[in-house]
Amino acid sequence: MIELTHISKNFASGGRTVHAVQDVSLSIGKGEIFGIIGFSGAGKSTLVRCINLLERPTSGSVTVDGKEMTALSARELRQARKKIGMIFQHFNLMPSLRGSGLSGEQIADKVHRLLELVGIGDKAEAYPKQLSGGQKQRVAIARALANDPNVLLCDEATSALDPQTTKAILRLLKDLNEKLGITVVIITHEMAVVKEICDRVAVMEHGRVVEQGEVFNVFADPRQE
Repeated sequence: MIELTHISKNFASGGRTVHAVQDVSLSIGKGEIFGIIGFSGAGKSTLVRCINLLERPTSGSVTVDGKEMTALSARELRQARKKIGMIFQHFNLMPSLRGSGLSGEQIADKVHRLLELVGIGDKAEAYPKQLSGGQKQRVAIARALANDPNVLLCDEATSALDPQTTKAILRLLKDLNEKLGITVVIITHEMAVVKEICDRVAVMEHGRVVEQGEVFNVFADPRQE
């Protein structure tokens, strides 16, 4: 589903070049829950933003669902991005959303189905400020699913939540993965998150992937400190 080939991303900062991601190649299968773990500053978030080209790689290629993302026109890229949902640490909720191209009735039906799917069907009339952190993240997940994506990118999606709420959100992501067959990529600095739901994991350090494989193998027999 996702093929990253020799991805590098450099930033110019204060007259010097920062190598945020260095020569990363990853292959993520359809329907897989794939974790990318590392300390803050390891390059995880930059790498995941290269998947939907929120960050355009300095070099290398990104293929998602058979499409070479870096070769698409601006219009084609907008269309391709609709099939890649994204959720963040901070929920970024707005009081209303427009521009889906659906009728009012279709929107109401879809909103109802999505809220039911993420377990907050009773909150349709609530505003963001009336919701708990866990409920806000469920809304963010519902919003990310609104375009029926094939891929869901989660950038530190549970790190602002308490342990109990984190567990509930991870259960939800696992459930959505099984029900919808959606490919999930989870960026985190928390070992427990990876252990809980990921099939495979890549460990990043200083912009490079230093280790990757089945979660059990990487945790039980690590090659890197």
